[in-house]
Amino acid sequence: MAQLFHRGANNIAKASMALVIVLGGVVYFAYSQIARSSYLTNRYLERPQPVQFSHKHHVGDDGIDCRYCHTSVETAASAGIPPTQTCMNCHNQLWAETPYLEPVRASYRDNKPILWERVHDLPGFVYFNHSIHVAKGVGCSTCHGAVDTMPAVYQENTLQMEWCTSCHKNPEAFIRPKSEIYNMSWKDSNLTAEERANLKKEYKIRSREMLTSCSICHR
Repeated sequence: MAQLFHRGANNIAKASMALVIVLGGVVYFAYSQIARSSYLTNRYLERPQPVQFSHKHHVGDDGIDCRYCHTSVETAASAGIPPTQTCMNCHNQLWAETPYLEPVRASYRDNKPILWERVHDLPGFVYFNHSIHVAKGVGCSTCHGAVDTMPAVYQENTLQMEWCTSCHKNPEAFIRPKSEIYNMSWKDSNLTAEERANLKKEYKIRSREMLTSCSICHR
């Protein structure tokens, strides 16, 4: 019987398989980069707010502690959004007549909350508790970055699952003394490996297997 395919067809088939493998690798690499990009994660995106509140001014310049506004960060799952009364504690005296702060005064007069645009917004299928992270020695800047240098707060990290699990696999690399939780200038290199191991033991941080269990974040 006559040969159906030319002898060169074998070479074409081999080249086609190699091309498919290479293209598959390229597509996977492109997808992994796009998935981590700020285009999809909203990383470094400064969101317009009803009032352009500057953390750089209030935290960096004036030295206001995080807990003055975010009152429930140590006791609840949510850090809390400050009510307008918190703003007015200062601004009924400071810059009390400036047009820039009229939305704040209107909120206080009308007893209507300011509708802030959320910056760090996890999906609904993810459970996150601020208080347990603070209790275990995770500082504000570890997740939120150097907020004291941000005129407008943006999302410093991707908030993707791989970012969370990188800490849950090795929590001692990210914890700090509780006295430094709200220290924006703290560096992870400020502690030795032995000091980190001691803190992990002191804080009774769970095992890697438990911290990476699906039910920790997906409940």
